[in-house]
Amino acid sequence: MEFKTLKVIFKHLFNFLVLSSLSFAASANVVLVDGYVRAMPASVPNTAAYFTLENHTANAVTLIGVNTSVAKEAQLHTIIEENGMVKMRQVTGFSIPSHGSLSLQPTGDHIMLLSLTAPLVVDDKVPLELIFEDGQQLIIELPVLKQAAQRSEQADHHHHH
Repeated sequence: MEFKTLKVIFKHLFNFLVLSSLSFAASANVVLVDGYVRAMPASVPNTAAYFTLENHTANAVTLIGVNTSVAKEAQLHTIIEENGMVKMRQVTGFSIPSHGSLSLQPTGDHIMLLSLTAPLVVDDKVPLELIFEDGQQLIIELPVLKQAAQRSEQADHHHHH
C-alpha cells in the first residue's frame, strides 16, 4: 500500500478511537454523589428517589429517563407553585451543567417510582438506570431510607439548644 493510503487509514482509525474514548468518558464523568429512595408504608404503591449527580465533563448533559425493576414506571418530576397551591408535574428532563451538579430532593426535582412491584423495606437497594439525552446510561443503586426519622432526630437536636 502507498504511504498516503496508510496515512488516511490511520487518521480515520485515530479519529474513531478518540471519539470512542470521548463518548465513554462522558458517561464515566457523570457520577452519583449520594442519594436514597424514600421508605413508604407497604400500602402505598408509589415512592420517590432523591440523589445528587455531578457532571465532570466539558458539556452539559440532560437526564431524560429512568428505568428500574422495582416499579412499573419511573418519571422525572418537579414541584411548582400554581395559584398558591404546590403541585407535582412530570418533566421531560433535568439538565446538568458542565462541571455542575443536579440535586434531586423532596422540595424540588425528584424521580417518582410509580406502581411498585413489591413494598420496599428500609436498607433495600434500589437499582436505577439513568438515561441521558446523548444515549449514555448510568447504573446507580440507592438505599431505601426512612427520612422522616432523620428529620425528627434533627428537630430534636435543634430543640436541645
